[in-house]
Amino acid sequence: MKNYAYFLAFCFFGLMMSCADQTKTPGQTNTEHSPASTNSYYSYTDSLLKNSGGVKMVPVETAKGRFNVWTKQVGNNPDMRVLLLHGGPGLTHELFECFESYFPEAGIEFIYYDQLGSYYSDQPEDTSLWKLDRFVEEVEQVRQALDLDKGNFYLYGQSWGGILGLQYALKYQEHLKGLIISNMVPSLPEYQIYSSEVLAPMMDPAVLAEIQALEVAEDYMNPRYGELVSEHYYTEHILRRPLTEWPEPVNRSFNHINYVVYNHMQGPSEFGIKGDANLKHWDVKKDIVNLSVPVLSIGAKHDTMDPEQMKWLAENVQNGRFHFCPNGSHLSQYDNAEIYYDGLIDFIVDVNEGTFNQ
Repeated sequence: MKNYAYFLAFCFFGLMMSCADQTKTPGQTNTEHSPASTNSYYSYTDSLLKNSGGVKMVPVETAKGRFNVWTKQVGNNPDMRVLLLHGGPGLTHELFECFESYFPEAGIEFIYYDQLGSYYSDQPEDTSLWKLDRFVEEVEQVRQALDLDKGNFYLYGQSWGGILGLQYALKYQEHLKGLIISNMVPSLPEYQIYSSEVLAPMMDPAVLAEIQALEVAEDYMNPRYGELVSEHYYTEHILRRPLTEWPEPVNRSFNHINYVVYNHMQGPSEFGIKGDANLKHWDVKKDIVNLSVPVLSIGAKHDTMDPEQMKWLAENVQNGRFHFCPNGSHLSQYDNAEIYYDGLIDFIVDVNEGTFNQ
């Protein structure tokens, strides 16, 4: 397994929120949407959940047998329940721990979830499991186990989680109340073009040449590759802070990544999907017109993904909204936090109150 901590540009995820007051002034808290009381928000109707701090291991059936995935419920709101799909593939829920600073204040229940193969869940070695359609069926089994339904189920996915969220919604949108796609475009071939033709030329030519030489040699394990990508790409397009200032949950999630899952589905390159990775040809641009569920698409100016494509996504579903983070990158929940959270929480509350798109 690779040991350098920041080997990932395609995926991640994570995220959080912040409320707005009745006039929706950025950065201000809307106490109207706060839980009725702390006791009701933090109560559990299930004594087993209370004793476990909200943790529930969910069994999932696959063609290769039964495995368990880790979930953890935070808060209690029967009308607004958000299941979080992390990025990677192969990262963890830890990228979303900052949700705890924003969702409880808005009275929104959220559920951490480590997908099969990720750190807190079972990690089978059979690579035939790492396919998009199987992950979709896994999410559906998790939904059923957690009693999520059309009356309360918001599905949130960032990066790879956005791919999974879109693919799930295209098959099972009848179970959704709302869909949030954060930092993900609807076409990976177009992501490849944007990465090669727009982002790569922004780099120092000498640095880019050295990275490209290592990629041609497929020398992805070379520590120099990780060093160049981390210092010259991640700090511009993944999280716009010096590496020494990256939040602890981000570093912890990267330390826990399952590179077998990541490389099998995404491939080893930090500049697009290369080789025979399973997701290389994923494209749902012709399909998203079929989505009628309310959709929020979140994009950022400095993202690894083209924000115009994320805007296009919102404009081409039947009921979409685009939220733009002007100072954010792929993890804009961290580097453009207040704007990010305001838009995310506004969407959930608007859908819940029946005011979405009014």
